[in-house]
Amino acid sequence: MKALPYLFFLFLFVSNASAQQQSFYIVDFGAKPGLQYTNSKSIQQAINAAAKAGGRVIVPSGQFVTGPIEMKSNVELYLAEGAELLGSINRLDYGKQDAQPLISAKKQQNISILGKGTINGRGAEVVKDLLLLLHEGILEDETWKIKRPSEANRPRLIAFSNCEDITVKNVTIKNSAGWVQDFVNCNRLNIDSVTVESTAYWNNDGIDIVNSKNVRITNCNIDAADDGICLKSEGSPGICENVYVANCTIRSSASGFKLGTGSYGGFKNIKVRNITVYNTYRSAIALEAVDGGFIDSVDIEGVTAKYTGNAIFIRLGHRNKTDQYSTVKNIRIAKVKADIPNFKPDAGYPLEGPLPKVAPHNLLPASITGIPGYLVENVLLEDIEISYGGGASEKTAFIPIDQLDSVTENEAGYPEFSMFGELPAWGFYVRHAQGISFKNIKLNVKTPDFRPGVIFDDVTSINIDGLNIDKGENPHQIILKKTGKVSIKNTKLPSNVKEAIKELP
Repeated sequence: MKALPYLFFLFLFVSNASAQQQSFYIVDFGAKPGLQYTNSKSIQQAINAAAKAGGRVIVPSGQFVTGPIEMKSNVELYLAEGAELLGSINRLDYGKQDAQPLISAKKQQNISILGKGTINGRGAEVVKDLLLLLHEGILEDETWKIKRPSEANRPRLIAFSNCEDITVKNVTIKNSAGWVQDFVNCNRLNIDSVTVESTAYWNNDGIDIVNSKNVRITNCNIDAADDGICLKSEGSPGICENVYVANCTIRSSASGFKLGTGSYGGFKNIKVRNITVYNTYRSAIALEAVDGGFIDSVDIEGVTAKYTGNAIFIRLGHRNKTDQYSTVKNIRIAKVKADIPNFKPDAGYPLEGPLPKVAPHNLLPASITGIPGYLVENVLLEDIEISYGGGASEKTAFIPIDQLDSVTENEAGYPEFSMFGELPAWGFYVRHAQGISFKNIKLNVKTPDFRPGVIFDDVTSINIDGLNIDKGENPHQIILKKTGKVSIKNTKLPSNVKEAIKELP
């Protein structure tokens, strides 16, 4: 696989602190600490004043309640140590139609949120007030009686759109009623050393990057009920391009690092280095293109995943209603060590991932799946070790190797590792793909599994150089069905297997 073009990661973010000439304390504009005061007007006045000169708006130590505020160009919002900016718990403060974000910016430049203070959206309390308003008929919502209030009715904490030169650094951001941070059509974004603690309600992704370019996310610690770090391409379709993620720790009741689900445009030149994912319900790494968009040139290296439902999930699907099909190609994932337990890995967290809608299934493997006629292309997996809890039972579900076609395609299904129900392999399942390389892959299982370790179904150009399967009950550990151009060498398979590699027509 060719080296990916990552020179863009050398771009330098320069803090606007050196250009600041004045500090604007919100208390000088009438802001008062205490839960009984709402300081939206005072804080906005401080921001407006700072925008005229280019300066720093300071939130001092103490609790300051606010409704929605708007950032302006050349303004730094600085939260001093001990400062807590509390979102109003009155839902109507965020507007009647489509809840305004707590902190927003549109078409602004050179803006930042810095400091060691905290932004607390108090999301659970906001939703409680929202439900009262819905019951009283003051607000309307299409989904709340069936599931929960829609995302449009729940305020995000930070939402910037069409902005450039953005820095978010050192702050703690917590308890959102919706997405925690949402950056749409932004350019040159630096998120560094940010802590996210948001398990207060559903749909509260830690960081969402939508159709944005030249992004760095580093040294962050994220605990979210929904996806940890998620790149999306939706709305007016654009692409996420030149994104660098490094040295982050993620806990999620969805997926850790994810491309998708929204994938109408695409994702290009995405680089991930040295992340830790733990106690996460779905996948440590999820790369999904299902809406007609593309994934191209993704390089992920250095992933430690402990107690996750799935290590690697790569999916090309067709959820969109048009004849535009997605493409997924040129992916490298290396130096991964993952532990997949045979229990729910996010059990006991305030909001757990949902139980699968499909029939009960055994522990699920890592997977790379396209759809008939539309293949995942050119994927290199190297230096990867995945340990599974094992203990699968034929009584739970059983797919014989001569009935692999019975696995649902689920072309339009929501992409997640459990979307196929039971799968016939315990370690890796690859279907509808070409150009798949395994190099130095080790698959362990604590309790032997009755299924084969690895299945390739409708896959061409397979190159396996170094595959170690720890143990297995099945006499066939590598299944090849409708495959071509296969090279397998340097394998170490269980000594008890009689015919390790089984080829099917």
